[in-house]
Amino acid sequence: MKRYRVTLTPDERDQLTHLISSGTAVSARKLAHARVLLQVDESPLGPASADEPVAAALNLSVRTLERVRQRFVEEGLDAALVPAVSKRVYKRSLDGAQEARLIALACSQPPDGTARWTLRLLAERVVELQIAQQASHELVRRTLKKTS
Repeated sequence: MKRYRVTLTPDERDQLTHLISSGTAVSARKLAHARVLLQVDESPLGPASADEPVAAALNLSVRTLERVRQRFVEEGLDAALVPAVSKRVYKRSLDGAQEARLIALACSQPPDGTARWTLRLLAERVVELQIAQQASHELVRRTLKKTS
């Protein structure tokens, strides 16, 4: 039994049909979600197709169809077409003072026997100098990229 029933208005159907047939540069995900909504539409104009055949035809999972349905019912057409924004909050690895020390280290003279600082050398030195508990070359790269 479907928990979220999609019933499109004629204006919404026209908008989705135009989106699919316009030929403009639209993301593949947005087009797939538009096709999902058109196929699962339970209004008198819609085919009201079952989820499994639609998922197979569009090469999507049934769970994706369920999420598109849910977003359409709860948030509207625009929300159903675009991917959901991640609510995850990423903890910063280095605070401002630590970043400043890393940048100062990168601007200093490289260790003896090397011509210049490498990302891996900087990461090792950040841990040695106890600027941070741990540091990867990727963390160093992202931090230094913000400064240039």
